[in-house]
Amino acid sequence: MTEMEKIIERIAQQRSKKGYTFENMADELDITPAAYRKIETGETKLSVERLMKISDILEEDLSNLLDISTKSTINTQANQGDGFGYVETINNDYKDIVKDIKETYDKLIESKDEQIATLKEQIAFLKEKK
Repeated sequence: MTEMEKIIERIAQQRSKKGYTFENMADELDITPAAYRKIETGETKLSVERLMKISDILEEDLSNLLDISTKSTINTQANQGDGFGYVETINNDYKDIVKDIKETYDKLIESKDEQIATLKEQIAFLKEKK
């Protein structure tokens, strides 16, 4: 099972635990129930924005949905000298999740930039027509 499938599974579990249906979630996300079903079946990629909104709807900390608490381990231990050592180990699966989220976020930003450029062109065109 991939990390994204595990995240989706945790979302489905929390949704069921809260007693929410596909329809409830779809209403909250302002999408159709069929579109939400595709999110939980993995047919549609889960965007960062949508993941954050789902986290809010389910009143579930995003780190729990991403299972970050079990993916990272932080050990603080005394060094033999004056200071303390700090070792942080992050599971490769967690790194993959972060990479996927960053790629999705970058695509969202690129899409928004393209929309802004198109709107600016339309405004310029309309100003010329005045």
